[in-house]
Amino acid sequence: MTSTPLARARATTVASVPSGHVYVRHLAPESGDGPVRLPDPPPLGVRRPPSQQWWPPAMLDEAWVDAHAHEIDVFHLHFGFDALDPARLDRIASALRRHGVPLVYTVHDLRNPHHTDRTAHDAQLDVLVAAADALVTLTPGAAAEIERRWGRTARVVPHPHVVPLAAMRAARTARDVRSRARTDQPFRVGLHLKSLRASMAPELVLPTLVETVADLPGAVLQVNAHRDVLGSDGPRHDADLARLVRGYADAGRLELRVHDYLSDDDLHAYLGGLDLSVLPYRFGTHSGWLEACRDLGTTVVAPSCGYFAEQGPVLGYRLDEDGYDPETLAAAVRRGHAERPDWGASVAQRRRQRADVAAAHDDLYRRLVEEAR
Repeated sequence: MTSTPLARARATTVASVPSGHVYVRHLAPESGDGPVRLPDPPPLGVRRPPSQQWWPPAMLDEAWVDAHAHEIDVFHLHFGFDALDPARLDRIASALRRHGVPLVYTVHDLRNPHHTDRTAHDAQLDVLVAAADALVTLTPGAAAEIERRWGRTARVVPHPHVVPLAAMRAARTARDVRSRARTDQPFRVGLHLKSLRASMAPELVLPTLVETVADLPGAVLQVNAHRDVLGSDGPRHDADLARLVRGYADAGRLELRVHDYLSDDDLHAYLGGLDLSVLPYRFGTHSGWLEACRDLGTTVVAPSCGYFAEQGPVLGYRLDEDGYDPETLAAAVRRGHAERPDWGASVAQRRRQRADVAAAHDDLYRRLVEEAR
């Protein structure tokens, strides 16, 4: 059906699950125009803290769909369905079909980084990929895998910036000032041990990093770890890893910084102070951490699993569920030290990209709404 000028003048109303995540916030144009995304309802059974917690998402419920379908034009799922079994996801999709509300699913994860066993996530994907009226993903490799596994075409729309554009500009300026002012500051290689997702293999990469960085003039290995991992009473405490990390720290072979979760500002300052950030993942698909590093001018050392290398320029090494090649990691770090690449995205590039990403989503939503009519 051809839309009328009046119909096209009304902004599309989208139930994004979630809407408060930084990725979703940056799908909107800077101007604030474009689709209207409903705010995240308070999570079921959870008192909303100052951080504006959105999980578990209240919208992921067939009763919510029945009660609010008249308020929305499109339902767009991103994250938050980890705890839902496939039957419930199917009921939610059925409720959306019953009310004539199109379902968009952005496939961020083809392999859940929190699950050692992929069976449960694969079963969820079987439901969502089949049920969605439109699929989006972030890289051509992920789109090819979706086509191969389910015979469905996913629109490729790249990950927008993570760091706010003003903070990006300030971080880049600060990096340039440091570079001009001093030549004796250390070359800083970072490894972050954050709550130890199932996908992480720091015990494999850490010995390689310690030995490699020790041989590089003026280089320092910085390990940041959360208290819940290294603290003996932490809920995610790993005694073997704690002994390994603290042993290297006590021997003066790395700088250890233990802390709780960092605020966004503190996280950006930390990442912006690194020259290399090493991702220790055995499996995964895409990375917001990688995008934040690109925003801040920090070079990423990324494993061979997933599609990290398609998100932007990285130094690659071999680590996946089939094995690890320490020499490839050592070579990547040595290359980073020798070449000091500047592969970060500029503010101008991210601004143009955000406009393109926003337009792509607006176009997709409008097409689906017209087809639903």
